Amino acid sequence: MSPADTDPHPHDASDAAQKPSRRRFLQSAAAAAAVSAAPLAHAQQQAATPATAPPPAAVPMMPVKLTINGHPYELQVEARTTLLDALREYANLTGTKKGCDRGQCGACTVIVSGRRINSCLTLAVMHDGEAVTTVEGLAPDGDTLAPIQRAFIEKDAFQCGYCTPGQLCSATALIDEYRAGDASAVTADVRFRPAQLSDDEIRERMSGNICRCGAYPNIVAAVKAVASGNA
Repeated sequence: MSPADTDPHPHDASDAAQKPSRRRFLQSAAAAAAVSAAPLAHAQQQAATPATAPPPAAVPMMPVKLTINGHPYELQVEARTTLLDALREYANLTGTKKGCDRGQCGACTVIVSGRRINSCLTLAVMHDGEAVTTVEGLAPDGDTLAPIQRAFIEKDAFQCGYCTPGQLCSATALIDEYRAGDASAVTADVRFRPAQLSDDEIRERMSGNICRCGAYPNIVAAVKAVASGNA
C-alpha cells in the first residue's frame, strides 16, 4: 500500500497552494470596489457641475437731462452711473477729476443748483433737470478767466494741479455761501455772518478739499483776495 493510499487527505497540500491568502483576497476586493465606484463618482461630479450661466442681460439705459455750464445735455446712462462718471465719460467734460472716488479728497467737487457737492458720491439720475457747473463753466466766456481762476494763478495756489478744478469750484461756492450769510463751524456766532473771511474761516470752509502738494497757504490767499474784492 502506498503512502498516498494511507493519507486521509491526499489533496490538502495542493488545495492550500491554490487557495488565495486572506490578505490577497481583501486587497482584490478593495481594488474591485474602487474601480466600480469611480464611474459613479465621476457621474455624480458631472451632475453637480452647473451648466454654463447665460451672459447677463444688458443693463437698461436711462435718460438724464442736465444743464451743464449753461448748455443742455441729454445723456443715456445706467442708473448706477455717478454724476462724476456722467460728466467725464458721457458729457466728455474731463476737467472734473476722479481722485479717491469716495468723497474724501474733494477733487471731483462741482456746483449743482448753487451748492457744491462731491460728484463721486451722487448718482446722475438723482439730478435730472438740475443745473451743474464744472470747472469748465467758471469763466464767463472762453477768453476771460473768472476772478478765482486769476487769483489762483497770481497767488501760485497750485502745484501739480490735479486737485485744482475741485478747489476752484469749492472756492467759488464758498464765496457765494459767505455772501449769502452762511456761517461755518468756526464762526463766533453762527446766527450772523462773520464780518470778513478770516484765514480760519477759509480753511474751515475749504477743509473738504485736499491738496497733496500742500499749497494751502496760497489757496487761502487766493480765496481771501477774491472775497475781499482785491482780485
